[in-house]
Amino acid sequence: MPFNAPPNTAAWRHAEARDGFEVAFFRPRGGGYRIEGCTTAVEDGQTWAVTYLVDLDSRWTTRSVQVTSRTAAGTHRTELETDGAGNWRVNGEPAPHITGCLDVDLESSAMTNALPIHRLDPPTGARVSTPAAYVRALDLSVERLEQEYTRAGDSGCRYDYVSPAFDFSCRLTYDASGLVLDYPGIATRTA
Repeated sequence: MPFNAPPNTAAWRHAEARDGFEVAFFRPRGGGYRIEGCTTAVEDGQTWAVTYLVDLDSRWTTRSVQVTSRTAAGTHRTELETDGAGNWRVNGEPAPHITGCLDVDLESSAMTNALPIHRLDPPTGARVSTPAAYVRALDLSVERLEQEYTRAGDSGCRYDYVSPAFDFSCRLTYDASGLVLDYPGIATRTA
């Protein structure tokens, strides 16, 4: 399903898993987009702030990511680069453990669940596996996260999401731009 261009900015209130707020800014860049964002939150009694810069190509495939995390323990920075075909480098070093991933999924962000949806156009009821390079909020460690999206309605705006590693599933609702409106247990779009 083709989506409308993203708005200049979007925001989410994070609740249940953490208390916080996320703001993202979308700018066209080289046929794709540059997304700059920040999430500040309290989770399990710890405060943190994560800023991110994600460059996407015209297919909404992640090409580069810069993430900075600030906690009471200090500041961490991580850079990811990919060729768009699933080969990654993390902080300049090859990262074979995330080979085959086309997206980044930031633990701190509701926005990054929009990335695979822009490439996928499965028929209603079809399940698509789309693993992601998963970046943790506190220490910015990078893991492989297996995920599945199943299109739940003809409108293309609802997907059933499953993350087996976290024993987590929910129905994600998207707007006409393919941005998450409702991420049960995680975040709700406010702007």
